[in-house]
Amino acid sequence: MFFGRQTQILKTNSYLPLKYLFKVLQNLSHYLNKLTSLKRATVETTKAPHKPILLLSVIDLIRTKHITENKIFISPELVARFNDNWKAFVTQDYFTPNFSLPFFHLRSEKFWHLQTKTDRQFLLTKSHSIKSLVSLNDTVDYAYLDEDLYNLLQQQTEREAIYHHLKTFYFNDKNEPPIIGGLFEEIEGQILNDAPQTAIYKTGKGTEYEEEIFIRSGVFKKIIPQQYNYTCAITGLRVNSIFDIQMIDACHIIPFSITHDCSISNGLSLCPNMHRAYDRGLISITPDYQIILSPHFSNNDSTHSLNQFDGKKILLPKEEKHYPGKVNLEWHLNERFLK
Repeated sequence: MFFGRQTQILKTNSYLPLKYLFKVLQNLSHYLNKLTSLKRATVETTKAPHKPILLLSVIDLIRTKHITENKIFISPELVARFNDNWKAFVTQDYFTPNFSLPFFHLRSEKFWHLQTKTDRQFLLTKSHSIKSLVSLNDTVDYAYLDEDLYNLLQQQTEREAIYHHLKTFYFNDKNEPPIIGGLFEEIEGQILNDAPQTAIYKTGKGTEYEEEIFIRSGVFKKIIPQQYNYTCAITGLRVNSIFDIQMIDACHIIPFSITHDCSISNGLSLCPNMHRAYDRGLISITPDYQIILSPHFSNNDSTHSLNQFDGKKILLPKEEKHYPGKVNLEWHLNERFLK
């Protein structure tokens, strides 16, 4: 199978000088050997599938342009795709889909590197493994690949050759899950439709529960600003950037720590200073969407004074079904607002 793909690579890159074409094939052969020689733990005579599942997931996100530079962040999209691929390819019940394990342990393969956050050190267990997804995210900024491997993955023909070689070698060429319509999109639909699943069972434990919180929180942070056209519902502030920089927050009306509710009716789109003021009860919103300021909130009479918003209506999404829930707004007014 690989020799057929070699022929396709030769055809696709026929415009390249011979020495560069030879270099491409040499690099491809080198990394295919590394990718099919992964160090993996053994359980009941079966080697752990975590590393190849993560690598397939990274390639999926390069395919869909979610990864556009040689920085692999611990994103909700990547964790969700890892779970999609796990369900599609892994049949053994004695393995659990712990995302943090391969993300951390792939560093031993030499082509996968971790960029840690400043002054952060890994908190490891007695088995020298990472403690949790939270611990990993607190410590690691991103992972990155050898430049030659990343460059191969930027070319469609070479990328598909690597993907299918990985899939065939580790999972006997099982059918892969669709790129669109996986766990991330499923949770998006639940949040947009205010489905009961958006309230996470808050006494859950284990890695699957931790990863579900991470994915749902990430989807919530994406969807809420979208519904308000990336505009602060109180101030009307909207900042456009050519970079992927989010200037508007998704704010929980009832704190996540109380209800674990990531439904759209429990969300508001606020700029960071309004988000802080709302969380601290210095500002609230009535069930008829009117802004009220706490008497404990003192500010001057400049053009930037928040007094200008007192009594005004907030900006709302286009569709009424995406409005903040009146029951949730009432809760904040009664339980958080400093009267």
